[in-house]
Amino acid sequence: MAVLQQRQQNAGVTKLDSRPKGDSLWIDAWRRLRKNRMAVLGLIIIILAVLVAIFANFLAPKAYDKQVLADNNAAPRWVTQLFPSMIPRDMGGYVTISESYPLGADSLGRDMLSRIIYGTRVSLAVAFIGPLSAMLVGIPFGLISGYLGGRSDNLMMRFVDIMYAFPTLLLIILLMAFFRSSTAQNEPGTLAYTLGRLDASMGGMLFIAIGVGFTSWMGLARLVRGQILSVREKEYIEAARSMGVGTRGIMFRHMLPNILGPIIVAETLTIPTYISYEAFLSFIGLGVQAPTPSWGGMIADGARAITSYPSQAIFPAVALFLIMFAFNFLGDGLRDALDPRMRGID
Repeated sequence: MAVLQQRQQNAGVTKLDSRPKGDSLWIDAWRRLRKNRMAVLGLIIIILAVLVAIFANFLAPKAYDKQVLADNNAAPRWVTQLFPSMIPRDMGGYVTISESYPLGADSLGRDMLSRIIYGTRVSLAVAFIGPLSAMLVGIPFGLISGYLGGRSDNLMMRFVDIMYAFPTLLLIILLMAFFRSSTAQNEPGTLAYTLGRLDASMGGMLFIAIGVGFTSWMGLARLVRGQILSVREKEYIEAARSMGVGTRGIMFRHMLPNILGPIIVAETLTIPTYISYEAFLSFIGLGVQAPTPSWGGMIADGARAITSYPSQAIFPAVALFLIMFAFNFLGDGLRDALDPRMRGID
């Protein structure tokens, strides 16, 4: 009889433990994100772009800086059919037909497809430098400011206001104008000479990274501070304090995980801005240095001959359009998926 009662108790415990558990916020968010077709499309484009950037050496049919002047402005026949204004020579026009270049060649005889593939590295580098810099500086700054409050919060936010006086584009332009123009006059061993040489070795990316990193964290710091102010008096924070959890533990183990959603959404939606900085700077000639390919620089080169060879400007512009809208679509999808008010709603 005792054995039978023990078995019944064990069966009851097993039945109790086998009850289905609720999904976490992240699993529920991923389920909603997968149902957003545009967000999934954006994610696929981003993953493909990352793979292209990583394996550019294997995917590019030619070296991005190889010049064949005899093939300058050459184009395959399908490009001339896509752009009727480009009339081939064998039809009484001016365009040299060459199937050796899948998207055509630029004015210096360089393969357009190879340069677009390598240009992915530049755009994605800026796309990841900006959020990384913002998170490394903005999250701790906002956490401390919002948690401490009072005079410390006021002083830290006034510092952020002062930093907002530095426009990102203007700062990068000033850095490049100063160091690139003065490098030749500086003696080896000086800071300006060292930075100039380092910038040249990175293809002109150094000062873009410095400028974006120097100014990208302020918006995130304000966002984190606002989120911390809204959660620091919540019941689970009070419970953590009563259990003796230290300040660092409360901020990084209890507060930060509960505000990651808005942070991820905000930085994803800001990435197109970082990409546009680099594209604009390269377009005006202050971005990456030749012959390093950049989509902005390629658009600028193609714009000079857009009436005769529109493909040279349109193809890199399409690549820039796709990557920027992919991040926008993904950001919009993440905003909906990570909204706690949407949890449990299909």
